[in-house]
Amino acid sequence: MEHDSHTPWEFNGSFYQPSAFLMMGIPGLEALHPWISIPFCALYLAALLGNCAILFIIRRTPSLHEPMYYFLSMLAVTDLGLALCTLPTTLGLFWFDVRSIGFDACLAQMYFIHILSFIESSVLLAMAFDRFIAISHPLRHPAILTKSTVLKIGLAIVLRGMVSLLPIPFLLKRLTYCGKTELSHSFCFHPDIMNLACADIKVNVFYGMIILLSTVGMDLIFIVLSYILIIRTVVSLTTREECLKALNTCVSHICAVLVFFIPMIALSMIHRFGKNVPPLVNTLVAYTYLIIPPALNPVIYSIKSTHIREALLRALCRKRGSDW
Repeated sequence: MEHDSHTPWEFNGSFYQPSAFLMMGIPGLEALHPWISIPFCALYLAALLGNCAILFIIRRTPSLHEPMYYFLSMLAVTDLGLALCTLPTTLGLFWFDVRSIGFDACLAQMYFIHILSFIESSVLLAMAFDRFIAISHPLRHPAILTKSTVLKIGLAIVLRGMVSLLPIPFLLKRLTYCGKTELSHSFCFHPDIMNLACADIKVNVFYGMIILLSTVGMDLIFIVLSYILIIRTVVSLTTREECLKALNTCVSHICAVLVFFIPMIALSMIHRFGKNVPPLVNTLVAYTYLIIPPALNPVIYSIKSTHIREALLRALCRKRGSDW
């Protein structure tokens, strides 16, 4: 990043490419950025400390070395990555008014933001599959989701995100840019960069839509199907207590799915079809999508998961005992 109000251009025949983009904070509230940074700092701090605490607790508690908590660890690592991807540019803009970000740095940030978003979507699908197996086939659950199987699923998730999004930076680098270089957010987002080009972006639009529908879209469909099957299994249980106990194990995951997918779908729709949406709405949805899930997921799982909560309390008690 560079603190520079001017954006120089690189010229190569008829091909124009900016050496930097200008990031935007919250439209109309630029004078309040130092104050607005306070809740953002709180959210980033909650995301970093909360997810690190989840990882520490799962690692130190042998009883949590189960598929459900392995997938929760993957979710925590992904949330840490998402928070760290946007933290430097967002707080740099709010605190020091650093608006300029290099072209290649912007593409790199965009690539990792989208990879981590796709990974989070896939991890949420894996967690839904875990809940389905645990509720529908509890006796076969340990045999189906072994440690090696969970590891293979994790590697497949990462490779899927990396490979499917690899062409995106190259598709953006081939475009000619002219005139406007202001992004809509304090971070780099594919549709945002793409719309600054003055070349034909049909390939970018088509590839982006296909990848989104074939990855995140399919993940959401399979998550819904998993819960339809879970509900069918739960309804067949004999007592009301068994039904409630089975559903209670899914509450945290359902909350995490809603917190992630609702703002993601809203932001994708705004960038593609919401030409008349006020900039402030666009900005707030974007921040909700990238900052709220990493901050809320540790809270959701700490509140609803008895095992996580008990392990956290034991860790705090040990810490307090050692201080005395």
